[in-house]
Amino acid sequence: MGKGDIRTVAKVSLETPPPQQKILHNRWHPDVPFCGKIANGEVVKIECLDWTGGQIKNSDSADDVKNVDLTQVHYLTGPFEIETAEPGDILLIEIQDVQPLPEQPWGFTGIFDRRNGGGFLDEIYPKAAKAIWDFEGIFCSSRHIPGVRFAGLIHPGILGCAPSPEVLAEWNKRESELITANTLDRVVALPPEPQSVHAGSAEGEIKDKVGREGARTIPGRPEHGGNCDIKNLSRGSKVYLPVHVPGAKFSVGDLHFSQGDGEISFCGAIEMAGVITIKFNVVKNGMAEMGLKSPIYQPGPVEPQFGPGRHIYFEGFSVDEHGKQHYMDATVAYRQTTLRCIEYLRRYGYDDYQIYLLLGCAPVQGHIGGIVDIPNACTTMGLPIDIFEFDISPGAPVKKMDMGSCAYATY
Repeated sequence: MGKGDIRTVAKVSLETPPPQQKILHNRWHPDVPFCGKIANGEVVKIECLDWTGGQIKNSDSADDVKNVDLTQVHYLTGPFEIETAEPGDILLIEIQDVQPLPEQPWGFTGIFDRRNGGGFLDEIYPKAAKAIWDFEGIFCSSRHIPGVRFAGLIHPGILGCAPSPEVLAEWNKRESELITANTLDRVVALPPEPQSVHAGSAEGEIKDKVGREGARTIPGRPEHGGNCDIKNLSRGSKVYLPVHVPGAKFSVGDLHFSQGDGEISFCGAIEMAGVITIKFNVVKNGMAEMGLKSPIYQPGPVEPQFGPGRHIYFEGFSVDEHGKQHYMDATVAYRQTTLRCIEYLRRYGYDDYQIYLLLGCAPVQGHIGGIVDIPNACTTMGLPIDIFEFDISPGAPVKKMDMGSCAYATY
């Protein structure tokens, strides 16, 4: 490398099956071996597959989304040994850039079948669907959701350091208790699953142990971050991650070209394979010095710009679509917020699944408006007007157009 060149510490293959790539893993566990070393203070490039490991194709059928194997998703690149990092430190990472892989200039948004993952509104929209997005520099557009074009706020969905054995045991204990106590007609947590486990270069007993004990990567967790899907954690952002094991064992993946607050369809971002550039610094004894038990972040200066008054904000309350009152339930309220937005955009010719996909990946602003006035929590969703190629402003003439169709699965 020449002076000033940035080292690529991990390169992925789009042709080789993910389980054959030793720089990847799909469980959180302290025994997953290091795949490389990064110096304290170094800037590096790290390549990542999309979170499904290439299971979703650039096609006009969503059968791949319907049948996606969720036991092997979230192939993360790592873990990396960060020199000098020890338990109790903070790993400060600065995201300097995130880009799609040049050989795959497209991404996808999906709605999962309710029987296989589901999504935020799966009781209302239970079937699998998807949209393919083509990247045009910083902009994206989709043949499956015409009339829309916007700049992506590109970011990683997953950043985290490995848990210690004690932290891992706590995760498995509390999530097991939740599963045991569950009375809902749905899956509430995912226990360790040996099927399809990938532990990097580990084989034999270590791989078996990771399969028996390793935490699934689907949820974020308070001790280390993980899959938080924060859309503003983009270029220029700084993230402060607690370190629980020697060397930190940092991993990254689940890159997004764009996402709305909440990533509501579960596969709601524009998922992509890409490369992220990160600067690493170790803050010694940072957990105690900063009083941190969970990650914090400072957003960067880059985000799509919409002028004053260029959002429409939809409100929702904790009264569900059946008229049932819920006490201060922000999740119920945000579902209703989303449904109000779907009803509004339906007038232009989009079907509900197209809108549901769009609200997962476009840069919508989700907020809690009120969380104190019993019995109704109030949430809002801000829809940017300028992502549309026609005027959706309240009071503007409404013309119902032929908006085609997103990709659906066969049933």
